Amino acid sequence: MEERPLHNTPSMKRANDTSIYKLIILGVLIGMVGVYLRFAGDSTTLSIVSWAILAVGTIVACKGVFKILDA
Repeated sequence: MEERPLHNTPSMKRANDTSIYKLIILGVLIGMVGVYLRFAGDSTTLSIVSWAILAVGTIVACKGVFKILDA
C-alpha cells in the first residue's frame, strides 16, 4: 500500500498560505493598538474606542485562525 505524504494534503497547503498569517499578524497589531490606547489615557471616550479597536483586532485574528481550520 502506497502512503501519501502528510505535507501535501489540502489542509496543510491551506495552513501554509502566507495570506492567512498576514491576516493574523494584522489582527494582533490592531489588538496591540487597542490595548495601548486602553491604558494610555483616562477618558471614557478613549476607553470605549480602545475596546472597539481591540474587538476588531480580535475578530480579524480569529478570522485568520478559522481560515486555517477551514471552519
